[in-house]
Amino acid sequence: MRSLRVALAQINATVGDIEGNASKIAEGIERAQKVRADVVAFPELAITGYPPEDVLFKPHFIAKNKEAVQELAAKVPRSLVAVVGFVDDEEGDLFNAAAVLHDGKVVSVYRKHYLPNYGVFDEFRYFQQGEEGLVLTLDGARVGITICEDIWYPGGPARAEALLGDAHLLLNISASPYHMGKLAWRERMLSVRANDNLAAVASVNLVGGQDELVFDGASVVLSESGEVLARAKQFAEDFLAADIDLVSILRARLKDLRRRLDKRGMESQNHRVRIVPLPFEPAEPKPKLLRRAETPLPLIAEVYWALVLAVHDYLHKNGMRDAVVGLSGGIDSCVTCCIAVDALGREHVTGVAMPGPYSSPHSLKDAQALAGNLGIRFLVIPITDVYDAFLKTLSEAFKGLPADVTEENLQARIRGTILMALSNKFGWLVLTTGNKSEGSTGYCTLYGDTAGGFAVLKDVYKTMVYDLARYVNEKAGKEIIPRRVFEKPPSAELRPGQVDQEKLPPYELLDKILRLYVEEDRSVADIVAMGYDEAVVRKVAQMVDSSEYKRRQFPLGPKITHKAFGKDRRLPITNRFRE
Repeated sequence: MRSLRVALAQINATVGDIEGNASKIAEGIERAQKVRADVVAFPELAITGYPPEDVLFKPHFIAKNKEAVQELAAKVPRSLVAVVGFVDDEEGDLFNAAAVLHDGKVVSVYRKHYLPNYGVFDEFRYFQQGEEGLVLTLDGARVGITICEDIWYPGGPARAEALLGDAHLLLNISASPYHMGKLAWRERMLSVRANDNLAAVASVNLVGGQDELVFDGASVVLSESGEVLARAKQFAEDFLAADIDLVSILRARLKDLRRRLDKRGMESQNHRVRIVPLPFEPAEPKPKLLRRAETPLPLIAEVYWALVLAVHDYLHKNGMRDAVVGLSGGIDSCVTCCIAVDALGREHVTGVAMPGPYSSPHSLKDAQALAGNLGIRFLVIPITDVYDAFLKTLSEAFKGLPADVTEENLQARIRGTILMALSNKFGWLVLTTGNKSEGSTGYCTLYGDTAGGFAVLKDVYKTMVYDLARYVNEKAGKEIIPRRVFEKPPSAELRPGQVDQEKLPPYELLDKILRLYVEEDRSVADIVAMGYDEAVVRKVAQMVDSSEYKRRQFPLGPKITHKAFGKDRRLPITNRFRE
């Protein structure tokens, strides 16, 4: 065999939907046969969905997942090898594993070595570590199997498979969660692995939304020199096939003294690689493949479509179709509504304006203009009468006390109650509109503007919200979000003349400090040493530290930064440590 045809089936799996996931895998096996692929790979834990979390503690779930693998094996002919992520078990231990399906059988299993237990990952809670590499031989071609984290380590199982197993192709099945810039970072790493091992690399990545995680797809095939041969779409299901030039790999290895020396060194380190020969009969003739490498999206477009996918999958995977957004006429609610329309379709989104005693006339006009531009259902439900009734009800209890933030928050909570009432009555999911800048500092109202089912902008700083808004208009080629929304100062409009910057530093400054303090865990002293005003930094840090109790009660929302609130950042509420 002079070349090896590899196919990557980038599917959107749903946690717990073993039957549905298996059906997608079966379709991928059929497509692989049509293009005469020699090997087809599916993402990490494709059978169960990723991450299955404590569903893994149900023995009958594990059993059904293994039954599905056996049923899929029966669909794989002698001319194809399928590599499918599933959960294996042995003597009370669970393994994040890859099943090798060939000629109607499960011919081998690879178990993940490196179990991530940082950030959003918690795999030590569930899985035992694998201990040996796996190389398949197919008519002279050699394919090494790894799972996600395994290939991120320079001296890990992929290295052993390339040196001790002489693997020509390092095939990695992955569920790599998205954050901004992750694609470029991941591809740089894979390119280094290819070049260091003089082996082609094919990595199939999961795509889709799962609670607060988004998986971006962008599966990729690289040559032994690290060149991208093929790349799949971002944020969409896709099927990718590419040919690996085995002769080119052999020639490169013959000229490389380093590889021979490293191979001898690794043999002395007790690395274990199991080599499994397969009775492989390649399908011929092979139709010519058109080379396809999708161009990565620009950063803001990448974030936007990550949020769209997160909203779509959160609703659809949980059996919902419709959403409602409180439209204040501000930038956050406008962007949230646009994302919802792209995710669900305009017929499934309702915007609700709830003008109060301090709402400016232009806020209602801007909300109405946005709804008209998007073509969504639009309701206007004034809250002034309800607010007055609340004040009357509380007048005796509040007698003699001046108005303060209590009365401001009442308005936000009335709006939250109205949105939840509409949600109950019509089955619409409330999409909250608060951003990461507000959530970080606690500049929001519990049971008010934080009420809802999914917080679309939870991990998006205010300055980036404006970037997303500009992207909305640019991609439409016209004004969807009205110009005035960009120009007016941000305000909750809960009292006369109120603007955000009365209580917060300018967002351009605030967001820079928040990135350092929240995402990089820099100390106040570190941030001040970088040239920021000490009083401002201390104020921001105090607001962040004192708002943990609020954030714990927020709806979940999609992760798009390196460190998001939720699984990524786990600080105790009761915590007296201060700088």
